[in-house]
Amino acid sequence: QVHLVESGGGLVQAGDSLRLSCAASGRTFSSYAMGWFRQAPGREREFVAAITWSRGNTNYPDSVKGRFTISRDVAKNTVYLQMNSLKPGDTAVYYCALYTQTILVFTSARVDYWGQGTQVTVSS
Repeated sequence: QVHLVESGGGLVQAGDSLRLSCAASGRTFSSYAMGWFRQAPGREREFVAAITWSRGNTNYPDSVKGRFTISRDVAKNTVYLQMNSLKPGDTAVYYCALYTQTILVFTSARVDYWGQGTQVTVSS
């Protein structure tokens, strides 16, 4: 079992930056990758970023590429999401995710563990 705890959400203005953290505990040695998803009211959960645990390979959708950066600290079992140039459209609950199996496409359906979510609100 793996437990994920997010932190760092909050209310910011458009153009501001925010950094989210996700600390993993438990059977973290089984991790293949960790990532972030977000879900706005009335919308489906959307992939935001992912990073493979061993090599640190990253993946982003076009909507956040160039603005968001995912990183990890293997010693701390923690993944970070640095969000710059935030827009009101980035407003959502952000969820940390962990994959235990090797996959080619980071979809929510293949996530093995989820965090509880942290709210990010960007005002215009």
